[in-house]
Amino acid sequence: MATLRPTLGVVCCTRTVGSDQAQAVMNRYVTAAMTYADTSALLVPALPELMAAHEVAPRLDGLLLTGSPSNVDPERYGQGGAADATGPYDLARDTMTSALIKAMLDLGKPVFGICRGLQELNVAFGGTLRRDASASGDLLAHHAPDDAGWDEMFAHSHEVELTAGGVLNKGLSRDRILVNSVHYQAIGQLGAGLTVEARAPDGVVEAISAQVNGAPVVAVQWHPEWRTADNPDSQAYFQLLGRALRGELDAKI
Repeated sequence: MATLRPTLGVVCCTRTVGSDQAQAVMNRYVTAAMTYADTSALLVPALPELMAAHEVAPRLDGLLLTGSPSNVDPERYGQGGAADATGPYDLARDTMTSALIKAMLDLGKPVFGICRGLQELNVAFGGTLRRDASASGDLLAHHAPDDAGWDEMFAHSHEVELTAGGVLNKGLSRDRILVNSVHYQAIGQLGAGLTVEARAPDGVVEAISAQVNGAPVVAVQWHPEWRTADNPDSQAYFQLLGRALRGELDAKI
């Protein structure tokens, strides 16, 4: 009998398709995870009014929080009245992912994040976000100009320095890597219990980790799911996810 692979939950976004609302995940997240983490996958709808996180978490071996066009609602980190607090928002996803993060970590199951997923995790750990990552004169431009095409947007890049002895440093066997930069928001105050895994040259936190109840938490601000087949560093990120799903990854530094 063939050995069953782990099952990864991939959280959905609320998206508009035509005139209808849909639960959606871009294929690139799912295919990259399934290919390089060697896992099966189930999509988890952001419908918290119909489904509770504690119903889903026991059926999953791990959770992936994807990127999204939407921003985390600033109300969730105490800045809802800020002048620069603008959407789009996906309040149903905010509610579902917040509950899922807690449910998974309570069960000692790994949670990985990409872009918005990193921001969700930072907020879940009590941190805040800054909304000027593409506009502050004190920072690199962390997003391409608004009129950039799709390929040009994901070609926008900078180096990050990986924390010595960290999960990414050890897992990728690199001190620095070149990453794409496609985000308007970034970590402000780091959440309690999180460790910085990577920083951009301007000091912006680009990756985080933690270990909760034996479960690894690892998230990156960049997009390793973009053209993963062409990037060994991106492949290595999903391979770390595969190890985490199998209980083989220690996220302690």
